[in-house]
Amino acid sequence: MTTLPILLQRSYQEVPDKTCVILQHAGQPDKALAYRDLIRGANRYALTYAREGIQPGEVVILILQHGEDLMYSFWGAVLRGAIPSIMPFLTEKLAPEKYRADLASLISITQPTTIVTYPEFEQEVRGALVAGDSVRHIILADQIEAESEPDFQSLQGFKTSPEEIVVLQHSSGTTGLQKGVALSHRAILNQLDAYSRSLRLDPENDVIVSWLPLYHDMGFIACFIMPILLRIPLVNMSPFDWVRAPYKLHQAVSQYKGTLTWLPNFAYNFCAHKIRERNLEGVDLSSWRAIVNCSEPVHVESHDLFFEKFSAYGLNKSALQTCYAMAENVFAVTQSPLDGTPAVDAIDRETFMTKRLATPPGPDSPSMQMTSSGHPLPNVKIRVVDEFLNDLPDRSVGEIAIQSDCMLTGYFNRPDATESAIKNGWYLTGDYGYMADGELYVSGRKKDLIIVGGKNVYPQDLESLASEVPGVHKGRVVAFGMYDEEEGTEEVVIVAEAESTSPSEREALADAIRKHVTKSSAIALRHVKVADDQWIVKTSSGKTARAANREKFLKAFGYE
Repeated sequence: MTTLPILLQRSYQEVPDKTCVILQHAGQPDKALAYRDLIRGANRYALTYAREGIQPGEVVILILQHGEDLMYSFWGAVLRGAIPSIMPFLTEKLAPEKYRADLASLISITQPTTIVTYPEFEQEVRGALVAGDSVRHIILADQIEAESEPDFQSLQGFKTSPEEIVVLQHSSGTTGLQKGVALSHRAILNQLDAYSRSLRLDPENDVIVSWLPLYHDMGFIACFIMPILLRIPLVNMSPFDWVRAPYKLHQAVSQYKGTLTWLPNFAYNFCAHKIRERNLEGVDLSSWRAIVNCSEPVHVESHDLFFEKFSAYGLNKSALQTCYAMAENVFAVTQSPLDGTPAVDAIDRETFMTKRLATPPGPDSPSMQMTSSGHPLPNVKIRVVDEFLNDLPDRSVGEIAIQSDCMLTGYFNRPDATESAIKNGWYLTGDYGYMADGELYVSGRKKDLIIVGGKNVYPQDLESLASEVPGVHKGRVVAFGMYDEEEGTEEVVIVAEAESTSPSEREALADAIRKHVTKSSAIALRHVKVADDQWIVKTSSGKTARAANREKFLKAFGYE
């Protein structure tokens, strides 16, 4: 079996002039990189890593923004035989002290020897280092070796075996940096083989267009690793540029005849609400054959809204597709068939909520719609199990367990986390769902995980932050998700108990919580309620009952 460096070498030798990436930056002309450019740039970093004494198997953390340096430094680490991992770059919204704490946590567990960043960010990185930690090198993007013809025989990455770890994925969640998903060459290539068959990828005609960040599995695998290794041209824009001007995605699809894009559910609503007709003049979306909804629960209403908005520009309804994916399986677990629209299952709401069964609605019963995430990939097996890991029948809701030949090697330096997640060769996803007619329907998340705009948000973290605000009763805070139909994603709600009964003081306290949580976490918090003592519902064992508190909130504040 081959490895990632061997595939890069083949592309360099066989199709050196083929465009592999087109980089887009706001206010700048598009920059096309051929395979010759990409691998020569990667070679510069590989030589730099060798110069600094970085050894194969050592972890290299990349803290770089969208652009050439991020691409070259990543593939350069692969050519060197080091293990690259991309970390989110500090944004204006995130407090620097929170960012440094996340970086310090990653360093303590992952034990990287090297961090690559920009000269102007060096001091921020050094602020996260402590005496005696693993980091020996900080490589700056202006200290890279000169370009030269790659000497593939001397590059250590060519000596790695398919079973060796080649990359680490760190989740975008609030505590995800503590768990690096270790993936081997074999796992990645098995995933690409199976997923490319499900998508019917065609290197001669397909073009992937993406704004997704590369530190999350959807952008990292589907819109970076896969197109480059399989020779599918990639049009890659900055996530920050897309948020400011979402129409740029549609313009890029039209300009480059894009065929494939991956989006989290909220992006369908965001595009439909934010894009104006004046920005779509002359746009043709008829080349789009698959826009894959992934990374947060799928809502058919979001697809309908997106199609209604853009069908006038040539968008085909059949392009709106779905996928269930996770970093622990490299990426895709399921994919909807591309020869039709995803199945929508109308089920009885009461039976689903109370008995955890997905049954057809009665004549006078309220119903709800569940959207299929598709069939398992050819190399993936799925079980739905109860708390004792017994198989459940079709249409019974339980935890989703998966088994494949592209699963993670383990959580890097976390044997405890690996052991708790993998039981008898099956990975327990922590997600709930059910199977029907061979298709997977994902219904919720274990441990009350909230997904906001594709980001995993752990309510315990937000509750801890809110408790830091003076005036909030410690331990009397609850956070949960509330689906926002307008935005197409979940919004976070925080309810906090406080002594004050003054409406003005409560409003000031709610505002203080909002500001503190927004500054210190990955989400922009809007919904905060300050409540009376004993408002929050606890279980008999004293734990916060988030589902019960969510229902109480919806009734008390008129959201039902």
